Amino acid sequence: MVNALDARLSMYHFYTAFAALLIGGFFGLLQTLVRSEQLTLPVDLNYYQVLTAHGVLLALVFTTFFIFGFMYAGVVKTTGEFASHRRKAAWIGFVLMLIGTIMATTLILMNKATVLYTFYAPLQASPFFYIGLAFIIIGTYFAAYAIISQYRSWRKEHKGEKSPLFTFMAVATLVLWLIATIGVVTAVTLQYIPWSFGWTETINVALSRTLFWFFGHPLVYFWLLPAYMAWYVTVPKIIGGKIFSDSLARLAFLLFILFSIPVGFHHQLLEPGISEVWKYVQVVLTFAVIIPSLMTAFAMFASFEIAGREKGATGLLGWFKKLPWSDVRFLAPFIGMAFFIPAGAGGIINASHQMNQVVHNTIWVTGHFHITIGATVILTFFGISYWLIPHLKGRVLTKHINNLGKYQIVLWTVGMFIMSAAMHFSGLSGNPRRTQITSYNGHEAAASWGSYEVAMSVGGTLLLFSIFLFIGLMINLAFWAPKGSEEFPIGEEFEDTHQLPKLLENWKVWIAIAILLILIAYTIPVIDLIQDAPPGSPGYQFW
Repeated sequence: MVNALDARLSMYHFYTAFAALLIGGFFGLLQTLVRSEQLTLPVDLNYYQVLTAHGVLLALVFTTFFIFGFMYAGVVKTTGEFASHRRKAAWIGFVLMLIGTIMATTLILMNKATVLYTFYAPLQASPFFYIGLAFIIIGTYFAAYAIISQYRSWRKEHKGEKSPLFTFMAVATLVLWLIATIGVVTAVTLQYIPWSFGWTETINVALSRTLFWFFGHPLVYFWLLPAYMAWYVTVPKIIGGKIFSDSLARLAFLLFILFSIPVGFHHQLLEPGISEVWKYVQVVLTFAVIIPSLMTAFAMFASFEIAGREKGATGLLGWFKKLPWSDVRFLAPFIGMAFFIPAGAGGIINASHQMNQVVHNTIWVTGHFHITIGATVILTFFGISYWLIPHLKGRVLTKHINNLGKYQIVLWTVGMFIMSAAMHFSGLSGNPRRTQITSYNGHEAAASWGSYEVAMSVGGTLLLFSIFLFIGLMINLAFWAPKGSEEFPIGEEFEDTHQLPKLLENWKVWIAIAILLILIAYTIPVIDLIQDAPPGSPGYQFW
């Protein structure tokens, strides 16, 4: 049984995450209805305000709270319950994150922080919005301390032993997070807060965007790596198989640290003021991140095939039939994996200098974002929830809830497919992103977009219904499901290798390489953005 104090810590994170999912999902549907001109918002609520709330609540709040709730549970499962001082640090982190979330959300709803998901300058919010974001980041530092300290303590007590794979992956994810947040912390503290308070009249827009994307791209992997943790560690157990390779999994996570941070310029390929040479360097590094993604795909399908053949599968694809398709704990993450195939292909297009010119400022990019995060990550998080919530609450996943969960997953899958496909196809025909009305007063260039916008609203409606069903099922699993014991599935290796190459847990080496790559990719461009900066911009509040 999980320690009640540690279970409560994770559950409070999940309660907050699910509340953000519900509210943010509702705002997402409003966006699609407004864009398709099927709904007119009241005068005291504007489209861009809704857009900001949707992005912040789902991409920042839901993911962050869920990830830490998941990592706390897994670290406790694999290394033992938290010491009191670590649990206290984790609670401090939760409170700070919650305060920051309430501050930021309140200001968005008051129309004091309508700055879109990226809070791009020169759009300007209330300084307390940026302070709220700072609280969220600081809260994650306390949370990271609790987990990393637990890992270090375990290693001291188990010298010469291989650390638990789940906890290793959690630490790798946090190392990525801690390095990446340097960019957004620098921008918020040294640029946004003084500028929004009026202490400085202008802001260096290009520098602020560069610092944001130093953080913004690895943020995607902060979302993805916990999903990969479930794929590597828990899915093999659920399917009755084993982890294909412990060492491969660790190496993949370390490579994500190296290649996911010094690549932010591929989000700024159309940004003036940045040398094409440095954009090219970071595009090359962007393609390098494909390597650990392909390693992950190979490891997962190797696990699937070996597990299937151990159950008697024959032929080239006979193992596919042996997978537990009726188990929502497997169905959800597997569909997430399938979505990641077109999502990864779309990422290659976005990062390619020439092809990016076609899609950069179109809703194609929004569609890519949704199948990466809204499908791959969130479907995996749904699958985790179906076993983790009853595990933490001392209840069981019943057959009835499992069956309803499959409907919920199918509903989400269909909704996301319809919405993201419409975004991709209309984006290829020029449909812009970050824009409320796209009909251009009936101009022929926009003639085909109307049907796509309607499809987006249909998909958004299905997604909101899926959220309603998911929240209802989670409430049932937390409070009404039969009491019992639901396992936390931790997979075992095919070959139990107690010896691990020392390099794979030599964090100093990997962090040093990551810092070196960052210095190579960013030092000269950032100096240029500061020394040769154009006149700064005052703040604007358009809505």
